[in-house]
Amino acid sequence: MEKPIMLVSTYPNKKSISKIANKLVQEKLVACVNMTKISSVYSWKGRIENADEFLAIFKTTQKNKAKVKNEIKVTHPYKVPEIAEIQINSINKPYLDWMIDST
Repeated sequence: MEKPIMLVSTYPNKKSISKIANKLVQEKLVACVNMTKISSVYSWKGRIENADEFLAIFKTTQKNKAKVKNEIKVTHPYKVPEIAEIQINSINKPYLDWMIDST
C-alpha cells in the first residue's frame, strides 16, 4: 500500500506558495497544499529575526516524495529553504484513498 507523506516548508508570502502549490496539484504530485500565515523568530547571519511567513504543508505519497522535494528546492525563493519530511504512522483510510487517487 502507498504511504502518505507530508512535506513542510516556509515561504515569504502566499503568492510564492500558491504558484508551486497549483503546479504540484495540477501535475498530480500532491493531493493538497495547506497554507497558513505564521510568525517566525530565527537566527540569520548572526542576527535574531522576527518575520511573518507562510507555512506550507504538502500532502503527497511516497512515490512522489523525491519529485516534490526537488520542485520545492528548485522553485523556492529562499537561499536556504526548509524542506522537512513528516512520516505518517496513522491516517484514516478514506483520506489516504483520496490522497492516492489524487496523486
